[in-house]
Amino acid sequence: MLIQLCELDKLQLGAYEHSRIYKEMAKKWHDKHLIEKRFEEGGDMVLLFNLRLKLLPGKLRSRWSRPSQVAKVLPSGAVEVWSESTGTSTINGQRLKPYLVGQLIEKATIYSLSDPVER
Repeated sequence: MLIQLCELDKLQLGAYEHSRIYKEMAKKWHDKHLIEKRFEEGGDMVLLFNLRLKLLPGKLRSRWSRPSQVAKVLPSGAVEVWSESTGTSTINGQRLKPYLVGQLIEKATIYSLSDPVER
């Protein structure tokens, strides 16, 4: 019975080691796919991702809120934003995306297809 208990301990230690290795690999993968965003104080406009939007009412509704202005960029990656409706709030920079003001989108070329020829 003592031998079986020792073998069980070895199995548990092996499982803990495999779990640790898996977590390290998952963290490396996650960190590699993070996109670093840089915001400038004062002039940049950003959109805030709404995490609390319920799926059922308005499933196709946008999860991005109205544009806000960057008030202050903190060294930890947090950003202080200001908007007329909510005032000033501190938000994680990963929940923001830049709102490009005044940039025009080039018009696409439209190709019309002719009717197929009957044989």
